[in-house]
Amino acid sequence: MTKLQTDNSLFDEIIRLGIADEEKLTKLYEQCAQSGKNIIMYLKENNLATDDQLAKLIALSQKIDFVNLSPDMIEPIAAHLIPYELSNEQNLIGIRMEGDKLYVAMSSPMNLAIRDQIEMRTGCKVIPVAATPNAIKGAIRYHFNVQNVTKQTIASMRLKKNAEQEKQVSAVLDQLQESHDPVSSLVASILSGAIDSRASDIHIEPQEKDMAVRYRIDGILRKELDIPSSAQAEIISHLKILANMDIAEKRLPQDGHITTTHHDKEYDLRVSSLPSIVGEKLVIRILNKSGSKWNLNNIAPDPFDNQRIRKLTDNPYGMILLTGPTGSGKTTTLYSLLQLLNTGKNNIVTVEDPVEYRLAGITQVQTNLRAGLTFASALRSILRQDPDVILIGEIRDFETAEIAVSAAMTGHLVLSTLHTNDAAGAISRLINLGVPSFMIASSLLGAVAQRLIRTSCSSCKESYTPDPQIKKQFFANAPADMVLYRNSGCDNCAKTGYMGRKSIYEILPVTAAIRDMMIAGKSDTEIKRKAISEGMKTLKTSGLQHVLAGSTSLEELYRVVDMQVD
Repeated sequence: MTKLQTDNSLFDEIIRLGIADEEKLTKLYEQCAQSGKNIIMYLKENNLATDDQLAKLIALSQKIDFVNLSPDMIEPIAAHLIPYELSNEQNLIGIRMEGDKLYVAMSSPMNLAIRDQIEMRTGCKVIPVAATPNAIKGAIRYHFNVQNVTKQTIASMRLKKNAEQEKQVSAVLDQLQESHDPVSSLVASILSGAIDSRASDIHIEPQEKDMAVRYRIDGILRKELDIPSSAQAEIISHLKILANMDIAEKRLPQDGHITTTHHDKEYDLRVSSLPSIVGEKLVIRILNKSGSKWNLNNIAPDPFDNQRIRKLTDNPYGMILLTGPTGSGKTTTLYSLLQLLNTGKNNIVTVEDPVEYRLAGITQVQTNLRAGLTFASALRSILRQDPDVILIGEIRDFETAEIAVSAAMTGHLVLSTLHTNDAAGAISRLINLGVPSFMIASSLLGAVAQRLIRTSCSSCKESYTPDPQIKKQFFANAPADMVLYRNSGCDNCAKTGYMGRKSIYEILPVTAAIRDMMIAGKSDTEIKRKAISEGMKTLKTSGLQHVLAGSTSLEELYRVVDMQVD
């Protein structure tokens, strides 16, 4: 097949975009002819072109305009003619109006069913234009963020005294968003905005003038909007009603939860209230019930880390400890280990405070201090339930530590967490709690320190040559032409430079040599040094590998890991 037998303009554009040279492209066309596939579909299915390149090719092939979309070129009225749910689900956004024509940027511009749906909703004729998927997502985030969606609601908010309402309210966000009550609409916007922004927590903070709403995204708090203090009481009361909390009690902390759905996914929102001198502060933890996939291959994709963690769980009994600060992903890793062990042949029991996610086939116990159900008392009862695997949410005191160690020594596999800076620190922490070193040496299989680092946004990361001193300090064995990456920030990542997070690990298996050192009372530093000589990667080393691979930045590693120690 020659070039003349193909679409010349499409052929030339594929070459111009650098997807393939003329010789290779001719062969690709021949393969398409044999399989009966469209060249663009072939490139997509075989990952031969990026989403941006595909968008340009689709525009050319369908003879529609391609636009380098940015939020400032969009008319807000045109954007909001199409409901947010439809824009977000189909990745499209209205750009501008010209008479009865509505220009719509679409990642799938030839989707005739969606175009018909928009025309029925708006009464306008849809003129599709192509844009890159990331550019459309960025524009949607900008024009439908919490601040823009709720601006009009806040301005027109009418306060209604409703403190006597005690019945539990349905908390389906789609229903709340359709409500004509401004408070319900605002609450729905705050909750749905957090979910769409991938936030793990929502902070609603009363202040002297306004009430601030902040989202924790990728571990960092980001301010989203200010709500007038006059609306503060109604917003807090509305959320407390949804969470089945006592709205009349404002002097004591309370806990509650909201079960909700958003875009056909289930979420459990854990609500915690805390009285302050200017009013109650609420923190809402967002747990995705339907999207929880506890797969160790996803959580620890690095083959070295994955193999070492799996090797620890191959033992029929003993104790595995995960260490790290709050929010470092310890619970997620523990749950992935439980799923690995949940083969149907083991009796697995957990005791947690609180139980964050429900796992099928596993008995989960939540502590209740008021009823006297502590970690220690729950463990005593669990040991009479013939368990094979026991998960303890956290070892906080001597009593819990003693029972955990005893269980590990008597034929049970015990998983738990501690708050220490590194893996070796787990040993001294147990000793400080009062557990004899010989018992720790006999029961401990290994300790795993963990951190979460933000991953660089693929749309805006830029390469640079590091300072010679940095290279000498951290990358002495790297090639002479090595480059690192920094993040400039773009609409795709909300100007942060990062999108998503991944785990880094420091895995210390207890070998015979380390066991002897523990019994001899050697320090954490000596044990760590020995573990490194036996092949352990430290958090610093693991993080630097990710920096060198371009998946994160050196600045992010400094934020998360102590770079002064090995």
